[in-house]
Amino acid sequence: MLNNFIKTTTAKVTLGFVLGAGIVGGVATAAGTFSNPVVNACVDNKTGAIFASQTGTCSSLRTAVTLGSPATNGASIKTVVQKVSPAVVTVKVTVGTGGDTGSGSIFKTDATSSYIVTNNHVIDAAATGTGTIAVELDNGDEVPATIVGRDSSYDLAVLKIVRGNQPTIVIGSSQTLSIGDQVIAFGSPLGLDHTVTAGIVSSLNRPVTTGSSSGTTATDSYVDAIQTDAAINPGNSGGPLTDSQGRMVGINSAIATLGASAGGQSGSIGVGFSIPISEAIRVINEIVATGKSTRPLLGVFFDTTFTGKGAKISKLSTGEAAETSGIPAGAIITSIDGVRIPDQVAAIVRIRAHAPKDKVSIVVTMPTGESKTFSVILGSTPSS
Repeated sequence: MLNNFIKTTTAKVTLGFVLGAGIVGGVATAAGTFSNPVVNACVDNKTGAIFASQTGTCSSLRTAVTLGSPATNGASIKTVVQKVSPAVVTVKVTVGTGGDTGSGSIFKTDATSSYIVTNNHVIDAAATGTGTIAVELDNGDEVPATIVGRDSSYDLAVLKIVRGNQPTIVIGSSQTLSIGDQVIAFGSPLGLDHTVTAGIVSSLNRPVTTGSSSGTTATDSYVDAIQTDAAINPGNSGGPLTDSQGRMVGINSAIATLGASAGGQSGSIGVGFSIPISEAIRVINEIVATGKSTRPLLGVFFDTTFTGKGAKISKLSTGEAAETSGIPAGAIITSIDGVRIPDQVAAIVRIRAHAPKDKVSIVVTMPTGESKTFSVILGSTPSS
């Protein structure tokens, strides 16, 4: 597996990309229905922790959810698998004498070609031109693929194959997800193609960053992640996370592992992360249209030595969104669109969850100590 990791300021575990070695293929599909017992619960609005609720009511500091609720229209996992699997592919990357595998989804097709979305880190090793990429379709056919474009800032890439009229995945909305919703992960973990696992949404808007083990910012990706307990393992990267109706709501990207101190366990421990599709689709469409993508720009530099609560601005980019809206250097961002900001990673993730030209409400603690709210129209910059 590539030596890449996700970093957070609070996690006690190591988080890694779910890219797998190419080994023997196989089938491991889940069966049955969403039959978890229905449980009324409350989710803490600040921490995301889930608490049982015997009465089904919650305090003003918590939001009511229902865990294990039956899928709409009685859909079963088997029904969703039959609907989604034809649009899921295995991505095989060969570099020199080695290689890796990942997963992907066919999301657009015409009479002669098809486009596949996957993670940037899946195909990164072959992006310099020294490697090759092949896609194995649901029927077993293996066809060469080319890179249309990629965006390391969002860990997304789009591939193209010269094979038209392919089944495509239905795009859903990650914005309608709630903690406790049923989800299904598709992909090729450890080279085992056509693998399906099921679980729930464990948390939303989980700020995580992915990048190289050297910690260089040049390769950092910022993900406003969907956290799920559906089993995700090396090789699942780039595969779809769907809702109970088979609509793609996320792109599987990373997992938590216990790390070397806990015996080096690198498989699923029930903490996986997916890129929300409502965030990813803008980038995907831009890549298909132009081969490139953009990201929103606030125009600030954060003080990396700041250890207090919030994200402290050390300086501003001249003429960019923060400066033109009146936010001063030295201010500490504490909230973006009502979401609490504990550190600079959370601030970057929340900004990048938006599109260029979006209007956001930013609350800061001014250098003089008072709290002030600014309405900011985000700028735009080419993404890496």
